[in-house]
Amino acid sequence: MAPSWWGRDARANGGGGTPVVVKMENPNWSISEVSASEVSPDSPAGGGKAGRGKNARQITWVLLLKAHRAAGRLTGAASAALAVAAAARRRVAAGRTDSDAAPGENTALRTRFYGCIRVFLFLSMLLLAVEVAAYLQGWHLEVDAGLLAVDGLFAAAYAGWMRARLDYLAPPLQFLTNACVVLFLIQSVDRLVLCLGCFWIKLKGIKPVPLAADKEDVEAGAEDFPMVLVQMPMCNEREVYQQSIGAVCSLDWPRSNFLIQVLDDSDDATTSALIKEEVEKWQREGVRIIYRHRVIRDGYKAGNLKSAMNCSYVKDYEFVVIFDADFQPQPDFLKRTVPHFKCQCELPESYEAYRKQQHRWHSGPMQLFRLCFVDIIKSKIGFWKKFNLIFLFFLLRKLILPFYSFTLFCVILPMTMFVPEAELPAWVVCYIPATMSILNILPAPKSFPFIVPYLLFENTMSVTKFNAMISGLFQLGSAYEWVVTKKSGRSSEGDLVALVEKHSKQQRVGSAPNLDALTKEESNPKKDSKKKKHNRIYRKELALSFLLLTAAARSLLSAQGIHFYFLLFQGVSFLVVGLDLIGEQVE
Repeated sequence: MAPSWWGRDARANGGGGTPVVVKMENPNWSISEVSASEVSPDSPAGGGKAGRGKNARQITWVLLLKAHRAAGRLTGAASAALAVAAAARRRVAAGRTDSDAAPGENTALRTRFYGCIRVFLFLSMLLLAVEVAAYLQGWHLEVDAGLLAVDGLFAAAYAGWMRARLDYLAPPLQFLTNACVVLFLIQSVDRLVLCLGCFWIKLKGIKPVPLAADKEDVEAGAEDFPMVLVQMPMCNEREVYQQSIGAVCSLDWPRSNFLIQVLDDSDDATTSALIKEEVEKWQREGVRIIYRHRVIRDGYKAGNLKSAMNCSYVKDYEFVVIFDADFQPQPDFLKRTVPHFKCQCELPESYEAYRKQQHRWHSGPMQLFRLCFVDIIKSKIGFWKKFNLIFLFFLLRKLILPFYSFTLFCVILPMTMFVPEAELPAWVVCYIPATMSILNILPAPKSFPFIVPYLLFENTMSVTKFNAMISGLFQLGSAYEWVVTKKSGRSSEGDLVALVEKHSKQQRVGSAPNLDALTKEESNPKKDSKKKKHNRIYRKELALSFLLLTAAARSLLSAQGIHFYFLLFQGVSFLVVGLDLIGEQVE
């Protein structure tokens, strides 16, 4: 309710403005409205001159506090902008760009691609200057005949430019635009079908069920099942040992791929003999099971498990499962649990590593498509499997998607700003992408706040994906680059060396290869072994950012709101990526 504390309305209501209570709690504050029934008529807030004066002071405090909060936010935004500017200045001063090739890397294609982008950028800036000058003269509203009546070389040149773009540039550009829109709609239908499939799976509660290897499949076998070590610590478990050992030995898993350790710490000789006899019975039935008995029971159950892990054969097993003596697992226990520990992976540690990873993922399928297309056609698999593999996987998702993403939003859209006779509908730029993105994140609603950054970042990655697709499809230089994604997890060399130093007197049971060599290498470090952090400037992304921002400025002259905002935000995202402001690179 807006407070009324001046004039005739205030006197008619007994001077009853809206009293408020301001709570000062640094750095936050709150306002509470007090109802008229809670205010005494004799109080300063109840009416009269004193009430009007009190309300005026309260409103003044409210306005001052709002101004203080706004100033704080502006200060924070200014500090962030200064920090970003300082980081950008450091990138430029360092002079390190993506043109610094690795040993043996072919940069010819990358240089040509960057040269084309620079040409487009130069032309766009030149055309922007021309369009601004024509806009100031009002010629953008004139027809061709009206411009011919204007004297001057510049007017004649601008009239010639309008005729050229109308007769020669707009038709092929509109054709290319329509072709990309068709590809865009086809890909949108594919994404819609995938979204509907996700909704159907979620609605029906369908969950993935790991299937055992088909015995008739010549490509399937025991290698599809990881090696599992099962440990059963026991101590005087006379009542339950037989049922527990029987349940574990009945696990549905290839016998060659799992081993059972019965770890007996019993101090009763009769119980130990019974457990050992049960183990020998299952050994005669072909189960890989071992009986171990400790005389010295150091560490109790934990010591028993640790002692078993020092066996030399443990290093051959990928997973370790521990069952207490009173636990009797279901036969499908391993098939229901082990698959959840398998497809986990580490995210790339930097933007540079992510770019290399995406380059491999989009160049590799195109090489496979080029090499295996004829074999797929000649194969004896069904027609729909061929259609799914060739059209949906290779063509639609690995070729068409990066092609139209880059061409439509990074080339055609900026060009239509300078050739307005070729029109790109607003629903292509905004509505359908937004709808598809919302449908994609509906199964995971927590991702909704990241929809806009995701779209912008994916469009910036279209440059890398397009370059990789072209390289793999036409067998160009960068198609043969195979740069492994850098890892920074716990399995780094430093961790392995520390593990060797810590357990040098114990038997090594890890699966890390050649730990002794790592130790020697650590003892004799090289001079240049120190890791240095650096960032680099990505020239293609930076040039595209200026191209998109120039097109955004041109769209203001045509009053194209949606196109302007898209080009502006996309240009800023390219600028952030081009200056490598999204992470640190470890060399």
